[in-house]
Amino acid sequence: MSKITRQGVLDVLNEVGTAFLHTARYGARTLQRMSWPALLLVCVLMAMILTLLPLALLLFTAFLLLKLAVGACILERHHKARPPEHHS
Repeated sequence: MSKITRQGVLDVLNEVGTAFLHTARYGARTLQRMSWPALLLVCVLMAMILTLLPLALLLFTAFLLLKLAVGACILERHHKARPPEHHS
């Protein structure tokens, strides 16, 4: 296993920055070539994704926590109602 050096970290950060710039330039060129209706459609789709995805994740976690809480209450009630078992 190689040691992590300052130069190695800087090289990785430089490579990430370069890749980000290339991606941004590609995106800018693609947006310049798009027609207005296509650009409008892309903007609407991006807005829907950016609003609906976090909402879906929030609802998923909320219902998951609700399910776990209800399950814990039912298990606790079931455990209290059950008579203790005697081992011989």
